[in-house]
Amino acid sequence: MRNILALFSFFLILNCDSDTQPNIIFILTDDQGYGDLGIYGAKDIETPHLDELARNGAYFTSYYATQPVCSASRASIMTGAYSDRIGIHNAYSPGSKVGLNPEETTIAELLKANGYNTAAYGKWHLGDAPKFLPRNHGFDEFYGILYSNDMWPQHPQQGTVFNFPDIELYENETPIRVMRDQTFLTQAITDKAISFIKRNKDYPFFLYLPHPQPHVPLFVSDSRRNTQKRGLYGDVIHEIDASVGQILETLKENELEENTIIIFTSDNGPWLSYGGHSGSSGIYREGKGTNWEGGHRVPAIVSFPKRIASNTRIDLPAMGIDWLPTLTDFTGSSLPEKKIDGKSLVPLLTKMTSEAPHENFFFYYRTNELHAVRHKNWKFYVPHTYRSLNGKVGTNDGYPIPYDMNKLETPALFNLETDPKENYDVASENPELVAKISKIADSIRHVLGDRLTGVKGLEVRPVGRVEN
Repeated sequence: MRNILALFSFFLILNCDSDTQPNIIFILTDDQGYGDLGIYGAKDIETPHLDELARNGAYFTSYYATQPVCSASRASIMTGAYSDRIGIHNAYSPGSKVGLNPEETTIAELLKANGYNTAAYGKWHLGDAPKFLPRNHGFDEFYGILYSNDMWPQHPQQGTVFNFPDIELYENETPIRVMRDQTFLTQAITDKAISFIKRNKDYPFFLYLPHPQPHVPLFVSDSRRNTQKRGLYGDVIHEIDASVGQILETLKENELEENTIIIFTSDNGPWLSYGGHSGSSGIYREGKGTNWEGGHRVPAIVSFPKRIASNTRIDLPAMGIDWLPTLTDFTGSSLPEKKIDGKSLVPLLTKMTSEAPHENFFFYYRTNELHAVRHKNWKFYVPHTYRSLNGKVGTNDGYPIPYDMNKLETPALFNLETDPKENYDVASENPELVAKISKIADSIRHVLGDRLTGVKGLEVRPVGRVEN
């Protein structure tokens, strides 16, 4: 199958017209919260380029990362499927035996089959064994790290909880240096992106930029340090914003800005246990590692001047599973043969409809635990344990504060339209709605499973998926 796609791609590259095939730049940050950009309400971080990108295109106020954790969230972006459908859970550590199954079809493979040149620069985190690496998933080039930037010997819990090896910087499949310091990395990724754009200005391209920052430990170049009111975290976000500015300038210089789709979002909400070294979830409850709104709801900006009108604000919900069908729709590429869960956002982005593409979203975490369902403007939670800081967030210098484990004893229901902070449980006042959404939850349990209720789900393995 891969050989056929590669041959088809070769002929398409020879015959494609780059004026009709939009370029794509997908920028993904790590652990950035909803409240970390000016356009989303931040007053203490300057993000002029991202704010301008949003004003010149579309931005979502109710976009969800598919899971509140790295590997699972990224897998859903790449495949358009719930990560539980494809057997991916949690965040992979170095030396993991599992990863994104090479039999899955990624955005990069679909675009490559449609004549696109492809590159990934940044953090991969979908398996570090050879068969799981980016160039086995449709990318022509890779530069970056294979898992989170804190999975290294300088971790504050090294020797007590973890025993991480050195973290290495890779060029394709080759480690090129052991990283003792990461202050150079955001700019190095940006430089790689600029070079790729210039080299491919006459061909359609897909550039995937999954920044390792602002995941802890935080690193910023010297020129950006001590520039933001939010401290080091703000400096990091400001440097990412500057990276976006450099990319936008490169597109302009090469007359590519009108025909380039730019997507900017985060893989999950902020890791609040790192206090002053973590982001902000804005008004939303909790953060990374929970299925409360703050764990999933993150910024999402889309710019495509040819098709998306400026100042397009979208309040309807969308999710990470939707990027693959959206990009195949924009580019006229084929969808995967295997079942996906996402829906195209093109009708919303181009104002062809005002209807939400999904009626229900399902929120899983850990190893196949269904915790919540969003049904229209309602958020329904099943009984489960979750971690909380219970007001202990402080200004610690990048060392983790222990979580408390809380338990939701009975089902809970929140009206996100009137109570976006999830302060008022109205389950007892809406028994019929609770019964209805409970049945919706049961419907997905019998497809993707739920370890909490004993409904058999997927085994944790790098092969196999759920097709029904």
